Amino acid sequence: MNETYLILIVPCLLFPLTLIFMEVGRRFGRRRLSEDPEGARAGASAVEGAVFALFGLLIAFTVTGAASRYEARRDLIVQHTNAIGTAWLRLDMLAAEIQPALRKDFRLYMDGIIKVHQQAGDKTVEQMMTHLGKLQDEIWKLAETAVSRDSRPQVATLVLPALNEMFDLAASRYAAARFHVSQVILGFLIFLSMLASLLAGYAMGSAKSRNWLHMILFALLISLTLYVIFDFEYPRRGIIRLDVADQIYIELRRTMQ
Repeated sequence: MNETYLILIVPCLLFPLTLIFMEVGRRFGRRRLSEDPEGARAGASAVEGAVFALFGLLIAFTVTGAASRYEARRDLIVQHTNAIGTAWLRLDMLAAEIQPALRKDFRLYMDGIIKVHQQAGDKTVEQMMTHLGKLQDEIWKLAETAVSRDSRPQVATLVLPALNEMFDLAASRYAAARFHVSQVILGFLIFLSMLASLLAGYAMGSAKSRNWLHMILFALLISLTLYVIFDFEYPRRGIIRLDVADQIYIELRRTMQ
């Protein structure tokens, strides 16, 4: 499912849908009360309590999971930049004649990472990722060649592990960017929100007129809650973003002169 669709369209559609389901529940409740005033509310409180408890529990778990994944992605950015910075400094240990080519590839690699983040969601990202993979292979081959020609054992034990950690963290970052809450859970959350709206409207059936303030607040609260969940899950699309963490890459690139 498209990320923009989840973040923007779904919460916007939920607001009117919630109001509609509340109105349907209210009308059904009024009809039940007119037909059976004593039995209309029999057992309703138990069902409402179970549904709202399940709804609240699912929201709590979903928000917690989305927030933890957001924090994990941000932490991986910091770890990745630290690994790149370490590898960049350890290039000084290699032979002088191989360093210019390696440093040039490092700069291109950093430029590619920054572009991937700036153009997240664009169709060209996959091509850029392929280009980054080729740059990784080229950096590794150049470093491996330089290490094999160097007689100092500390060069191999310091340079190659630093490069390996840099590449591993890159893979971890891009894998973490693709890990999201299951679409089944999101669908079930939307279903529960509609069911909760229906029951909330049913409970309002005893009132002679609609309480628009309560209805609008309830619909707005559900829509905003789901928006926050989706925004945490896709932090390069909405208001909650990783731009501050991405700035670390830009600052590191400026030091690569």
